[in-house]
Amino acid sequence: MTTSRGAAAGDDENGEPRIRPAGRADLLAVFRIEKAVFTQPWPFAAFERLLDAPAFLVAEGDDPPSSETAIDAGDVLGYVVGDVTPNHGQDIGHIKDLAVRPDTQGRGLGRRLLRTGLQELAASGASVVKLEVRETNERAQRLYSDEGFQPVQRVPGYYGDGEAAFVMRLDLGEWVRGQNVDPE
Repeated sequence: MTTSRGAAAGDDENGEPRIRPAGRADLLAVFRIEKAVFTQPWPFAAFERLLDAPAFLVAEGDDPPSSETAIDAGDVLGYVVGDVTPNHGQDIGHIKDLAVRPDTQGRGLGRRLLRTGLQELAASGASVVKLEVRETNERAQRLYSDEGFQPVQRVPGYYGDGEAAFVMRLDLGEWVRGQNVDPE
């Protein structure tokens, strides 16, 4: 499934969260998730600057309110931020950020956001995608590896707290062929 900037991507009759392009009204919820998930969160202004990025997507709840989940229709449950940089005919996609609200983690939403973001980057012309992940974040590394990302470099002291990062890379054309997804 590929989205377009005006479409509601990821609609699912099975009650799955809907994935759609982020809008200005989503930024506060995105920022709250960022602060809840990361020890060194991005500033609010970073999300504002990337609002028009081709793969800035949010997942929103579409279930009626429930005391069990505390998720209302329209609640932002997670997001992915990805952009594309021109590079001599081989545009590079970059997954800059991905997070899921702590009370909704472990249900596959991060994977859905990543896959939909990759589809958007492919539709925007990226041929490869890179990302950085904390050396200690084994859960995220497994997700990225499962989708075909390969570590290509370790960057010591990448994060402000001194932790190293792994730079991971994905051949997007191979990934798309493996998903049987039409990038257009």
